[in-house]
Amino acid sequence: MPVSADNPPPLSKRRSCSHVGFWVAIVLLGVLLGLSVLLNAGLAAGLWAKTALGRGARAEEPEDEWPRFDERWSYGNGETKAVRIAVEGVLERSVREGLLGLTSDPTGEIIRQIRAARNDAAVRVLMVEVDSPGGELAPTDEIHRALREFRESRDDRRVVVFVRGLAASGGYYIAAAADRIVVEPTALLGSISVLIQTLNWHVLSERVGVTDTTIRSGRHKDLLNPFRPPEPEEIELLQRIVDDAHARFVQLVAEGRGLTKSNVAEAADGRIFTASDAVAKKLADRLGYWEDALKEAEELAGKSLQVVRYERPLRFSDWLMRLSAPVRLALPRAVHRPRLMCLWQP
Repeated sequence: MPVSADNPPPLSKRRSCSHVGFWVAIVLLGVLLGLSVLLNAGLAAGLWAKTALGRGARAEEPEDEWPRFDERWSYGNGETKAVRIAVEGVLERSVREGLLGLTSDPTGEIIRQIRAARNDAAVRVLMVEVDSPGGELAPTDEIHRALREFRESRDDRRVVVFVRGLAASGGYYIAAAADRIVVEPTALLGSISVLIQTLNWHVLSERVGVTDTTIRSGRHKDLLNPFRPPEPEEIELLQRIVDDAHARFVQLVAEGRGLTKSNVAEAADGRIFTASDAVAKKLADRLGYWEDALKEAEELAGKSLQVVRYERPLRFSDWLMRLSAPVRLALPRAVHRPRLMCLWQP
């Protein structure tokens, strides 16, 4: 029989529906209460951490100057310590990720690991595993400098780079800081070049009727404004910047590989090389795999190696501090933001 105002559902069904609604409300309240407890606990943990840091700042080493990592035994059973560090993907600073807008700094993390190895008197060798197309010039140069500082910190310290798949542009910029470069037979190297790239849509904006209003204090302040065609003087100005950065790239490769600048310049037109071609041009030392790179490192050290890798696990208090941070949606990073790049992008 159909249900109507004159013919309501049985009492048992009405009670069942009301019970379901009651328990749904209880579950929602429980979830909200749990989130509130976690957020408050995270805030308390953050305040406690800041207070503890303030009390103990003088008793401990500074975290950024003396980074601390957990060590994981990775390879070998030798008497001399080596650290393996991965340089992977596009090289850049602070990347926003996730719905909470949490940030990471891959370049900063690599430099911290190099610094931790430099501060450890037991470390003789860095084994840097590169698989990168490069990225922004400034972070790339910072990593190159950190590797050279490790080498120069003691006469008995060495750096070996093992190229897994790609060391192009900024990836090779970093590899050039090594004492030896071992390349997988199928890897690609090179693209010794620098660029500044952006979009220009002034023709499109004219067609759709979108205009730009820019108030500037100097005639070059809105350099590469996408709403107008670039002026020849602006192109010339930017070309000088790119040429200067490229000259530095060539100089560092020449110093790192023991070549003349003229020899490097012949291969520094942006082209990419196969592994065997790179070895023939002395941009790398030999073809091989991980075990071959380890042999090169042991040859340089004059002793067998015990290789470790660094880990920095996320502690519960760190997780709570992140959870207590204001929730914010991560916005997309600026696309084609004009900047100096050491990036291979076929």
